[in-house]
Amino acid sequence: MKKQVQGFTLIELMIVVAIVAIISAITRLIRREKVQSQPFDAMDVMMETAQRLERCFNSYGSYNNASCTVPASINSTKAHYTVAVTTTAATYSLTATPVSPIQLNDAKCTTFTLTNTGQKTSTPAGNTCW
Repeated sequence: MKKQVQGFTLIELMIVVAIVAIISAITRLIRREKVQSQPFDAMDVMMETAQRLERCFNSYGSYNNASCTVPASINSTKAHYTVAVTTTAATYSLTATPVSPIQLNDAKCTTFTLTNTGQKTSTPAGNTCW
């Protein structure tokens, strides 16, 4: 009696390859979406901080008044960015710098800045973050 050899058919192998390709494509899309959506994490903190600084200026006539409690550095809600706060009596500048591994690899939004005049800039140039 001959022993019948069993193995994978070509169809079964193609099904496995197709499933692996689909899972890989979904994983790439999720990673890309995470990188593209993270700047909003810092933008929220920057806008809230700008509002606090504007309230301070309206109340005390200065962005850096001692009665205003705005820290020099703020972590974004999801901790993907650190926002540096620089103030003088008449101006402020908020600069977001990535700190999480996901964002450190994002070449489009290395840093981005918001000033008291509403100017929004980013590095590299082109305002791709805003």
